[in-house]
Amino acid sequence: MIKEILEKQYLEKDDIKSLLLTEGDEMKLLLDKALAVKLSKLDNYIHLRGLIELSNICRKSCLYCGVRSGNKLVERYSLTDDEVIECAKLAYELGYGSVAIQSGERNDKAFTDRITLLIKRIKEIGDGALGITLSLGEQTAEVYREWFEAGAHRYLLRIEASNENLYYKIHPNDSTHDFKKRLDCIDTLLSIGYQTGTGVMIGLPFQTVDDLADDLIFFRKKDVAMVGMGPFIPHPDTPLYQYADEIPSVEDRMNLTLKMIAVLRLMMPEINMVAATATQTVDPLGREKAVLAGANVIMPNLTPNKYREDYLIYPDKACVGDKPEQCSSCLDLRMKSIKHEILYNAWGDSKAFVKK
Repeated sequence: MIKEILEKQYLEKDDIKSLLLTEGDEMKLLLDKALAVKLSKLDNYIHLRGLIELSNICRKSCLYCGVRSGNKLVERYSLTDDEVIECAKLAYELGYGSVAIQSGERNDKAFTDRITLLIKRIKEIGDGALGITLSLGEQTAEVYREWFEAGAHRYLLRIEASNENLYYKIHPNDSTHDFKKRLDCIDTLLSIGYQTGTGVMIGLPFQTVDDLADDLIFFRKKDVAMVGMGPFIPHPDTPLYQYADEIPSVEDRMNLTLKMIAVLRLMMPEINMVAATATQTVDPLGREKAVLAGANVIMPNLTPNKYREDYLIYPDKACVGDKPEQCSSCLDLRMKSIKHEILYNAWGDSKAFVKK
């Protein structure tokens, strides 16, 4: 049954659900197939995005997030412009080829104008050597376009749950957390020409295999260029923590994440997929396992160490104390240990997007 599904060129929803329910030897068949597809389409290259966590100041109050606006226990911070540029210069010196700027969500003009200027300054480093990914939440089409024209070319906006009912179980149901607006923003990013990425958390309370299969179909339908998925990790200072006992075990969430990555690699062979830090948080070899399941992007953290403890969307995040230089050599060795090679000084654009 599973072997037959793995030979199909197009996976229907029932096929996807069957693959997500695999265990043991059948799960190994799935992971092996996904790795073979990745190696045949994308080789064994790993692309890096130097992560800059710009600020944990956020106007939203998502029910799962440790930096939600309603969490009064968080010490708020914002990097200075010079600190951001120093992070970007370090990415250039380490040969990362790309940076990803992530932040709590703001859409005031002072913030959006500042991002435009930062993009332009980053593009001056090495005469435009660095690719720029943004993950700055919901903005107007005008702001997205302004950032694109300034030099950003990839944008990650996770849907978090493609099922509207589930979406409102992990977000407040109000004008600040509007499911349809989220969808509209993803469509706007696609129409402007960004290499658009999205993603979901895996192992949420109330989440079913049906939901997860629909998430994968959603990615395919939107024809996104990149996807970031990781295991849900409950944060004790959030409303969703009250359901922590109702979520799958750490091992089950990790296995489900690997299966989601593997199935999506079969469905969308040439997109970029992130081996999320959350995988290494729940499993010391989590990133390696994600890469061997089909992921091909890693985001080493460049945020100055003194701020990292305050950007904890979930607790106990891996690599919070690591220095960027240590992280770089460590990643190189880790990837070589699983016969993968980091591609330095490259933007690492999605092959699926470039072909389009």
